[in-house]
Amino acid sequence: MRIRKLLLLTVVLTLLGGTAIFADTVSQKVKIVWNKQELNEGGALIDGKAYIGAREVAEIAQAFVTWDDDEKKATISKPNVHMFLMDGNTPFGSVSKGKGNFKVFAQIDNLQTSITSFKVTIADPYGDETYIDGRTNKDNGFPTDKDNFWFTSIEKSYEFKYSGKYTIRFWMKPSGNSPMQVVSEKTVISK
Repeated sequence: MRIRKLLLLTVVLTLLGGTAIFADTVSQKVKIVWNKQELNEGGALIDGKAYIGAREVAEIAQAFVTWDDDEKKATISKPNVHMFLMDGNTPFGSVSKGKGNFKVFAQIDNLQTSITSFKVTIADPYGDETYIDGRTNKDNGFPTDKDNFWFTSIEKSYEFKYSGKYTIRFWMKPSGNSPMQVVSEKTVISK
């Protein structure tokens, strides 16, 4: 009787160990790097194919991701947002330290998602973010159901206190419960 129990226990433990080893070899973790930035969650390698999380890809690609629970479908869409900065009539990409005025011009196309608002912000080299301008769907002239539009911000007085990279961000809020998402970034160097 003891031999049967011992034999049964040995078989069970062998199967459990073999299953764990098999599961580990079927799915391996992989690092995913996008423009020299490693994704937090990484991905999984299964049968020679890399699988990565849709939300994390959308975030790093500055795109929208929407989930349709009924169809079990994730849709990723990336609007083209091109921004440039103007001091009066002069475009610029670098500034001297100190106070200055500028406007942000943005041209948006391939917008395949309805949005309820957008905004433009600037972040200093230490990450402190300042609101520049924005619109909501309650404002006159808001681009409701348009796949392309142009936007010119108000003239903003801003102090470039530090040397380094300042980041201009264009944010959009898709219709529904999704939060504001960054869809474009532009770097300005302060010397």
